[in-house]
Amino acid sequence: MSITQTTEKWRVPSPEEFWEIFTKSQLEAQARYREWDAQLEKEKKEREARQKEREARQKEREARHKEWEARQKEWEARQKEREARQKEREEEWEEWQKKSQERQDKIDKQLDKLSKNVGGLNNSIGELVETLIAARLWEKFSDYPYNLKRAYQRVPVFNEKNQIVTDIDILLSNTEWVMAVEVKHTLHRTDEVDHHIVRMERIRKYPPLETIGKRLVGAMAGGVVTPEARDYIHSAGFFVLELTGESVSLVKPAVEFTPREW
Repeated sequence: MSITQTTEKWRVPSPEEFWEIFTKSQLEAQARYREWDAQLEKEKKEREARQKEREARQKEREARHKEWEARQKEWEARQKEREARQKEREEEWEEWQKKSQERQDKIDKQLDKLSKNVGGLNNSIGELVETLIAARLWEKFSDYPYNLKRAYQRVPVFNEKNQIVTDIDILLSNTEWVMAVEVKHTLHRTDEVDHHIVRMERIRKYPPLETIGKRLVGAMAGGVVTPEARDYIHSAGFFVLELTGESVSLVKPAVEFTPREW
């Protein structure tokens, strides 16, 4: 390669060309600087936005925390108030119980004295009611195939340990049927009927001699029988008897009645 060719290939730019190249480089550099500045400004604004968002969330958390603390204080105040009321009620209840027990003790003493005076009279009335009801009681069941002409009073029921588990006020009997009759001064409570149901179960479980091998039905009798008790007794499958003057009558059921066999 000749020197002339090398010189032409690596020719030094003219001042005009050099200035054009320099100006173009400056413009490109300024464009890049402006782009960097814009990017930096964008990132700065994004950081500031995120910072504001964090600060807003922090303020929200602080506000919720203050609200929670306020609610906690309010709950603690209410709890103390409830505890104070509870303590006050407990003190009032204890005081009431104490006074109530004192009154009950006085009443019990008075009742003990009273029962000693009227106990004998109550027994006499009970025996009188049973006697009035037991008289020719079998005649009241003429519409039924029982013909129960034998009657026993105060029949005890023993278990296998020879302990009395119940007794029968009046027991009517023949060769096939027996009827256990419970007698009360007044029949007005449903629990008296429930007790007689239990009595019938015990009679069947521990049958007295007169009931062995016989079909068992039940009845309840009283000097006075309320309509509510009458309906409940009939619903349990028992006959109902009531004193009328010096006699006793079989009360007709208000609804269809089928005697229960135990």
